[in-house]
Amino acid sequence: GRRKDEPVWFCQQGISSSDTCRERNVFPMKKTLQVATVQFTHHANDKQYNLSVMETFILQAAQEGTKILAFPEMCITGYWHVTDLTADEVVSLAESVDGSPSLERITQFASTFDMAIGAGFIELGCDGKLYNSYAVCMPDGQRHVHRKLHAFEHPVIERGNCYTVFDTPWNVSVGILICWDNNLVENARATALLGADILIAPHQTGGTNSRSPHGMKPIPVSLWEKRYQDPEALVAAFQGSSGREWLMRWLPARAHDNGMFILFSNGVGLDNGEVRTGNAMILDPYGRVLEETLSFENALVSACLDLELLAMSTGRRWIHGRRPELYDILSQPQGYERDSRSARFSQEIPQFADRKSQ
Repeated sequence: GRRKDEPVWFCQQGISSSDTCRERNVFPMKKTLQVATVQFTHHANDKQYNLSVMETFILQAAQEGTKILAFPEMCITGYWHVTDLTADEVVSLAESVDGSPSLERITQFASTFDMAIGAGFIELGCDGKLYNSYAVCMPDGQRHVHRKLHAFEHPVIERGNCYTVFDTPWNVSVGILICWDNNLVENARATALLGADILIAPHQTGGTNSRSPHGMKPIPVSLWEKRYQDPEALVAAFQGSSGREWLMRWLPARAHDNGMFILFSNGVGLDNGEVRTGNAMILDPYGRVLEETLSFENALVSACLDLELLAMSTGRRWIHGRRPELYDILSQPQGYERDSRSARFSQEIPQFADRKSQ
């Protein structure tokens, strides 16, 4: 799953008391791999309920022989209600990686079923800071943790500063990008260059009030509340420009252009006034949707990945034609960059540098 012959070094978070780097190992790749991704309606602040729902899906995935299972962003704690919490209330939801009771429960299942299980939570880092994090619990007890690079959910939640790519017992390398991390093309490309064969992309999206005129817009709460009286109306909204249609404008390109499989997980249903659209899906390295759900219920989507698609996928072939000597501008500040919260919520019209003077 590597792009180069020489070893690749990268930053890994959350496995020990400090960020560490390690050399990636490379193994012969198996031909197929069973994977699954989940959408479900979480309960705000109710870890026990959320974990109980997750455990049901873990058992279902185990029966299907799943080796990699992806749950949504911040699914253990709940998501959008966090914006309204005080700093102390956010702290009360946080768990350290090593001492997390929630991750310990998931790790036990990972060991029992020989499965990698990814779940979102609020991390209390060893540095005393809070992060929107995602842990993939491995069968051997390891926990690979990614901190959201572009976190905006609360002023006390910090941004992560490292990409996360790791090897698995199934001879594929896995990367993680959380929600808005995936919207910036540089992050997907960096993750691919670090060797990711599969990108886990946990989200809480759909039905948000984008300031872009042709971006997502809120889905009426009334459609969710009347979902059993008029299911067709809600399904149409979930498949429309504030749900699946919006995802199809960019998500397949992340898979295709970088030659990666993508496991897209998401919340579904009412989330503190916003309606998440589900659309859990699995994409192949050509950007094709292998499996997806159109349901507004809690659901698991599974697929058997044909790993032989990776080597000659269009994106991987294109990557071999890269010209890194031209790309310095990608790592140079342009002067208009904002912090994540400002970029997400600012009412100002984005302004770019005067290219005529360059």
